[in-house]
Amino acid sequence: MKRFGLTILLFPTALAAQAGADSVAHPISLSEAVQLARRNSPTTVQAAGTTRSNAASVRSAYLSYLPTVSLTSGASKQSGNRLSERNEFISINGKTSYTTGLTMNVDLFDGGNRLFRLQSAKANVNASEANETLQQYNVSLNVKQQYYAVLAAREAESAAKAQLDQATEQLKTASAKVAAGAATKSDSLRAIIQVGNGQLALLQARNNLNVANASLTRLVATPFLVTATAGDTTEAMELAADSEQIAAAALRGPAVQTAEQVYSAARANARVSLTSYLPTVALRFNRGGSGYNPYLGWSDPFAYSQGLSLNVNFPFFNQGAREEQIVRSRVTENNAQALLRDTRLAAQQQLTQYLSAFRTAQQRVEIQLASVAAADEDLRVQQRRYELGASTFLDVLSSQVTLNQARSALIQARFDARVAKAQIETLTGKDM
Repeated sequence: MKRFGLTILLFPTALAAQAGADSVAHPISLSEAVQLARRNSPTTVQAAGTTRSNAASVRSAYLSYLPTVSLTSGASKQSGNRLSERNEFISINGKTSYTTGLTMNVDLFDGGNRLFRLQSAKANVNASEANETLQQYNVSLNVKQQYYAVLAAREAESAAKAQLDQATEQLKTASAKVAAGAATKSDSLRAIIQVGNGQLALLQARNNLNVANASLTRLVATPFLVTATAGDTTEAMELAADSEQIAAAALRGPAVQTAEQVYSAARANARVSLTSYLPTVALRFNRGGSGYNPYLGWSDPFAYSQGLSLNVNFPFFNQGAREEQIVRSRVTENNAQALLRDTRLAAQQQLTQYLSAFRTAQQRVEIQLASVAAADEDLRVQQRRYELGASTFLDVLSSQVTLNQARSALIQARFDARVAKAQIETLTGKDM
């Protein structure tokens, strides 16, 4: 008993030290956490960079219709010494020579290569934008899961506090009855064990809350510790759309749109490979001149030469390279088509799984709310009966264990409902 008394005295200090990490955490809302994570996550940053790179490819595809222009200019001057007849070195200053040139090239016909490359580039941009949206929702899902883990840890902390308070009151009652000779010493010893279990539960809950806060801080990438804001966790979870609307949204979700655009890009690339069987027509113009002048030709005119040429190129045989490229592009197209089909089927399968999990969790929350209320009332009745000598302390302990289990099951059911809803939002690309 003396050892337990010392533990009771030291326990509040241990709790205060462990609770310090959560007390200094900065509360943020779920929307703020999602916004920060989307901005700072490496996956969303990489996805946005891919979109910018593909957009640059589209600009290059448009500019390929314009002629290429290059300007050249150069100048040189020779100088040195020569040996005279008197064996003396004489300095020589040579003339300054210069060259200038202008070249322009434009493809008049390339078999549609530029057109199909433009279509492919646009499809790649659409695919990268859809993938960027998908990555944003994946990041949102990770943040929401961790945010809900913080809420669950905080609920577990409250439940552990209630468990400890109830165990402490039971210890007082059991100690008084033992002192009065109305109960055996075993009751007080069991009450001590219950208080210890409550202390351990509270310590573990505090530790889980601190770890959850640290994990949430990493996801949102803030230089300071953050935590979830305290909210009403007793309200029922609902979806803002019916099953048909959710199913239609799932078939147009970010994952499906990404697969569709990847397939479109693969088809365009397959058409690009076919253009190698067609001839190409290019127009070339060049103009240039050279001479000797210290001012690079600007002071005195000099002769220019210019030329205009029309080139037609038909690759009659290139050792099977075209055929190999066509086979590879068609294989890529078939793979993209199969991936699109599977992505759609996966969306249907996952939607069924997530909706079932959400509805089951909803029912579990309602059932566990009733169970917690019944278990709490049962514990109150058993404690009163024990005080009056109408029941044993084992009955009180059994009721306490039942209440603890009901509270834990309620916390898990709420967490599962929140996560299932977040998974549906990720699948559909819409906030529900």
